[in-house]
Amino acid sequence: MNQNFERLLARAEQLISRIESILPQPMTAPDWQAAVAWRYRKRASGHGALEPVRHVGAMALGDLKEIEPQKERIRANTLHFVEGKPANNVLLTGARGTGKSSLIRACLNEYAPRGLRLIEVDKADMVDLPDIVDVVAQRPEKFIVFCDDQSFEDV
Repeated sequence: MNQNFERLLARAEQLISRIESILPQPMTAPDWQAAVAWRYRKRASGHGALEPVRHVGAMALGDLKEIEPQKERIRANTLHFVEGKPANNVLLTGARGTGKSSLIRACLNEYAPRGLRLIEVDKADMVDLPDIVDVVAQRPEKFIVFCDDQSFEDV
């Protein structure tokens, strides 16, 4: 090759490297042994990552009072999910402070030894759900994707 072409090629490779460094990268899998729950966080660079939640509240299903019918339905559905049986997606609704998040964390604590895992995603980051699913799709564990404080507004 002639010298001008080699310089042009080297400059093009440098330019491509610089462009690639600012583009969003595919999300990498975390250390799955580090936790039973993760939070999806998007960096200012646009890169998303699953960060381990090191301390999940020690909430147990038995700690939750006055919601027996709802608790039993969620418990049974979650058990089916963990066992690979048909289970439903769940949308918990209710006023703030009525125990929706506690119910999810209690199910996690109950079924984590059987492979249940949780990923919390902020509602603004739900557009990245396909990327999260790609990372967990081949895992043997069963993942609940949890979006707290989802609100729906009239348009």
